[in-house]
Amino acid sequence: MFNHMFRTIFWVWMAALAALTLYLLDAWADAARDAPTLRTEAADIIAAGRGPGALGPGQLDLLLLVEDPAFYDHNGLDLTTPGAGMTSIPQSLAKRLAFDKFRPGISKLRQTAYAISLTRRLTREDILALALDKAEMGPGPGGWVTGFFQASEAFYGRSPAELKDREFMALVAALIAPANLSPINPNPALEARIDRIARLAEGQCAPRNHSDVWLEGCA
Repeated sequence: MFNHMFRTIFWVWMAALAALTLYLLDAWADAARDAPTLRTEAADIIAAGRGPGALGPGQLDLLLLVEDPAFYDHNGLDLTTPGAGMTSIPQSLAKRLAFDKFRPGISKLRQTAYAISLTRRLTREDILALALDKAEMGPGPGGWVTGFFQASEAFYGRSPAELKDREFMALVAALIAPANLSPINPNPALEARIDRIARLAEGQCAPRNHSDVWLEGCA
């Protein structure tokens, strides 16, 4: 009886492992299939002046410091860098590309597999251009705004490179919770996050640990 039970558990576990492996391989293959089209899309974004190279001096460094401090060093996943959190820029991009509707849980594994596969196939500039263009930025004057450069124009009527430091920090601050931290509706929570980002940028503080995406270490 016990042998039969153990055999059943073993084969159920093996079936689950096989299903999970296929699930991850499917995500990996999807990224490989999507990469050529995404590479062309990134080139168009960059040519239109909405890529990372169109940001002002120091702005990309600040954006990465907050959103993905080890962006140029990891393979799409970062489990150690203070402040990095559980979602790198490639993972954030994967969430927008690989799902009709993302649900926490096992979808995180698919998101990660897609992100790692995509990171192997696109340049970092391509990934940044796509991430900037697909970033959710919150409600604007004409409705919900998608795209970092689009948000700069919607909220301030100027490109990011033309913004004052605090205006740019407001855009960066909004990325973590665009529905609540939209620069079109300044509030104490937005101002507090901008203050934390400013202190981080000045080297006056540091995230407490890997999961400190809200910069409690800079409060």
